[in-house]
Amino acid sequence: MSTPTGREALLRATITVVARGGLPELTYRSVASEAGVSHGLVRHHFGTRDALLSEALEFAVNESLSESNMLAPLSDASTFGEGIDDLAVRDATLQAFQYELLLASRSRPEFQPLVQRYYSAYRDAAAARLSDLGVTDQSVVDMIWFCLDGLVFKGLINPDADEGNRVMARIRKLIIDEAPARG
Repeated sequence: MSTPTGREALLRATITVVARGGLPELTYRSVASEAGVSHGLVRHHFGTRDALLSEALEFAVNESLSESNMLAPLSDASTFGEGIDDLAVRDATLQAFQYELLLASRSRPEFQPLVQRYYSAYRDAAAARLSDLGVTDQSVVDMIWFCLDGLVFKGLINPDADEGNRVMARIRKLIIDEAPARG
C-alpha cells in the first residue's frame, strides 16, 4: 500500500489523532505533525475543525464499508457481513475514531448531523445487502444493523474472534430464516 498524500494523509492523520487521544487532542498542529506537514496546510484544505471532522468521518465510514462486503451485491446469506466480525481488530484506529465522534455528539449537538450521516450510511448499506437476500422487514433490518454495530464496538473494546464468528453465524441463520423462499 502506498503512503497517502494530500487530503487523504490529513484525513488519516485526523483519524489517528482522535482515536489516540480523543477530540481534545485534535488541533491543526497535531494533525499536521501526524501527517508530517505544516499546520497551515490543514487549515488550507479544510478551513474549520468541524469541516475536517466531517470529511474524516465520511472517509472513515467509506473505508470501513470497503473493508467489509457491505457495498457489493450478495446472492448468498453465508457471506453476509464478511469482514465485519474482525473489522475492529484489523483497523482499531478507524473504528475508535468513529466511536469517539459518536460519543462526543452527546455533548456536542453540532455533531448530530455527522452522527445521522454515519448511521444512515451503515444502515443503508446493511439494508441494501439484506434486500439482496430478500430481507425487507425494517424491524429485522434494524435489529441486524444494531447487532453489527455492537459487534464492531465490542470487538474494539474486547476482541474475541470465536464470539464474533458465533454471532455472525447466528445473524446469517436469521437472514436465511427471514428471507422468503427462493424458487
